[in-house]
Amino acid sequence: MPPSQQIATIAAREILTRLHDVMASRSNAQSKLDQVVQIISTALLSDVCSIYLLRDGVLELFATYGLKQEAVHVTRLSLGQGLVGTIARDMAILNLSEATSHPDFVHNPETGEEFFHSFAGVPIVRREQAVGVLAVQSAESRRFADIEVEALQTVAMVLAELIFSAGLIDENSLASSGSKDQGSLRYNGLKLVEGMGRGYAVFHQPRVTIEFTVAEDVEVERQRLNAAFARMREQIEHMAQEAEFFGNSNDHREVLATYRMFAYDEGWRRRIDEAIDSGLTAEAAIERVQQHNRMRMREIGDPILADRLHDLEDLSNRLLRLVSGQLGTAARLGLHDDAILIARNMGPAELLEYDRRRLKGIVLEEGSLTSHVTIVAKAIGIPVLGRVKEIHQGVREGDLLLVDSNQGAVFIRPTPEIEEAFATRFALSRKRRAEFAAMRDLPAITRDNHRIELMINAGLRDDVAALEATGADGIGLFRTEFEFLVSSTLPRRERQLRLYRDILEAAGDRPVIFRTVDIGNDKTLPYINNSDETVEENPALGWRAIRLALEKKALLKVQARALIEGAAGKTLYVMFPMIAEPWEYEQARAVFEKQNAWLAKHDKPRAKRIYYGSMLEVPSLAETLDILLPKLDFLSIGTNDLIQFFFAADRAYPKLAERYDWLSPALLRFLSRIIDQANAAGCKVGICGEMGGRTLTAMALIGLGLKRLSITPVAIGPIKAMIRSLDRDAFAPFIRELVASGASNIGDQLESWAKKHGVVIN
Repeated sequence: MPPSQQIATIAAREILTRLHDVMASRSNAQSKLDQVVQIISTALLSDVCSIYLLRDGVLELFATYGLKQEAVHVTRLSLGQGLVGTIARDMAILNLSEATSHPDFVHNPETGEEFFHSFAGVPIVRREQAVGVLAVQSAESRRFADIEVEALQTVAMVLAELIFSAGLIDENSLASSGSKDQGSLRYNGLKLVEGMGRGYAVFHQPRVTIEFTVAEDVEVERQRLNAAFARMREQIEHMAQEAEFFGNSNDHREVLATYRMFAYDEGWRRRIDEAIDSGLTAEAAIERVQQHNRMRMREIGDPILADRLHDLEDLSNRLLRLVSGQLGTAARLGLHDDAILIARNMGPAELLEYDRRRLKGIVLEEGSLTSHVTIVAKAIGIPVLGRVKEIHQGVREGDLLLVDSNQGAVFIRPTPEIEEAFATRFALSRKRRAEFAAMRDLPAITRDNHRIELMINAGLRDDVAALEATGADGIGLFRTEFEFLVSSTLPRRERQLRLYRDILEAAGDRPVIFRTVDIGNDKTLPYINNSDETVEENPALGWRAIRLALEKKALLKVQARALIEGAAGKTLYVMFPMIAEPWEYEQARAVFEKQNAWLAKHDKPRAKRIYYGSMLEVPSLAETLDILLPKLDFLSIGTNDLIQFFFAADRAYPKLAERYDWLSPALLRFLSRIIDQANAAGCKVGICGEMGGRTLTAMALIGLGLKRLSITPVAIGPIKAMIRSLDRDAFAPFIRELVASGASNIGDQLESWAKKHGVVIN
């Protein structure tokens, strides 16, 4: 060991020994911290030592030796503010000979720090999150030696334990600091391995809890480390012999060769030994070196070198689990459900431990196209999304995740609409449109020659591809709110315009019915709040959809303008959601008409014609259809919301699931009246919702006179098969008589009729 390193090791060991005594004392937390800063300052020959702790999202000066005592618990810095805030935010080290020269320097006059020039600071880290900052300062203008900074890092590890033991870290708030939002989230990333996967969040690396940081016997700790190294190398050799994972791939052999090289790297082992010499336990020494490597990763611009450090981190994690005896990794515990693996990064060896039958995707905070784990994942066919920043903060163990690396996105706790859209794309990609390919170009015509329009529901740009895949007649419901849900800010008009134009161009001559933004209820946006800030006890019945849009007319105006301009030279179909009374439709239509008139006046590109429609989701609207129908170009019955309003039964609540009955006589009577009234008025009427996507319920609706269904793309084939096997004129009297009778077993009787008459309902 070089002499300078010996000096640093002795200083660190001296500090740790004295800190151990402080931690064991019965004095209060503040007294302990006051002693700690004096010990560190004296040992490192600095003029100042200060400890800042993160409380309620702000870094507060908790203890200092050398600055003014009046500043303690007074000086507060936000993350990213000043040198201390920068260290905590970036989890980085700063070592400056002249602190004022740094662009992030902020002067805090109450501290009296203007007399000091040099500055060095390191983050105090617990569970990979900065919980504070340890800083030293000196009146002399000089850089602190690297060995001094390393001593600070070692001490910071022990401080994390002291701070936690003293109750100055709130574990619960720390664990949930980034996941307060319980709603649906979307994180974007980089496609590393293409594909789609649905599963439940599993953290690849359960956190290893380091219970003791200060060693009682250095030689015992070294023996524990030696045993862990031997076992780790044995595991690596065993993996290298598992030829079934690698086949004849030279890439994989190269990966394992590099991996083995790190496992036998004496330089890495020596650094851990030196950390043990400073007085740390084996676990703390591994973590100490690992923290140093993480900070190096953040500074490295060379992606190849960064990838090699990721492999080293993989080995560090393995070694830490071995030495601590905490071997319960997600792979070892086994995957009991379809899983999406969450990790900051991972090495190839750890990936190969997982059951590939259950592993449906991987989401990494880091990762790159050339990393070893990417090569292996591609070889075994696991989709991987990388560079997903702060994914750990937004997801909890067991959350449902949808990974779409083709789109560069992962959806956390997806809404039913997002899950439906994902399921559509997933099913189409897997089946490759094979199941109903033979029927794709055939029209949806009943045996007695009644043409039924089959359209699809969509909400994302890529969904339009399903038109060609299914042979659908158009898009009967395009949910424009998806663009709002996946954005952190209100989408600007230009962005909306591009989306709508792209959708219409991709659809070609097929119609696209755009539903204006339907947000609220379970689709809340952080940048749009209820004006009176009250909490809605029943958000499904509250301030949402057209109600929100009419109150915030600027939002509706921007969308109207974008839709009309996006449909330049084409026919535009617009539909308003959650209309409860005719005046709401009239006001919403007036917004569009005014924007259209403005575009015409200023000779701007615009739609050649606009057709307006309303959704019928609120039962009250059925009582004023005689007023509304003459003003409509089309009517769409939104069965998903309508049925829960109709039965006063939340469709998401398990105890009320059986009350959500698509074939209830009451519901079918209600729908029959609406269909008859719209047909008599010459107004096109359709259904958009799950009810239209089931063969039995769709058959009932067609028998009641419905001629348009807008359903999920995967349902097009089964519904078309049902339609082409149905004699509508023969069926219509049967279903109408059944509904009129109020029979309680309508589903059973429909199945019997279908079976008897050869209707395909499976």
